[in-house]
Amino acid sequence: MLVRVTAKRQVTFPARVLDAMGVRPGDRIELQEGPDGFILRPRRIDYDRLGTLRGRLRGGLGGFDVGSFRDEPHDPALRD
Repeated sequence: MLVRVTAKRQVTFPARVLDAMGVRPGDRIELQEGPDGFILRPRRIDYDRLGTLRGRLRGGLGGFDVGSFRDEPHDPALRD
């Protein structure tokens, strides 16, 4: 299978390839260099590592509104 590289060095993978890898919109693809070339691996957000945001983000339900999150009251002990 061939994919084209644009003038901006961007590539578009066929949908069936991304579906087979389980890649969804917003996911990232990690390139790992090995002795035989590069390996592509899907990388998703690890929601367990979000700390104080845990429980406030819902996967697959749209974006996160940072403005409204900032307007909500929070424990001052959480600040730097």
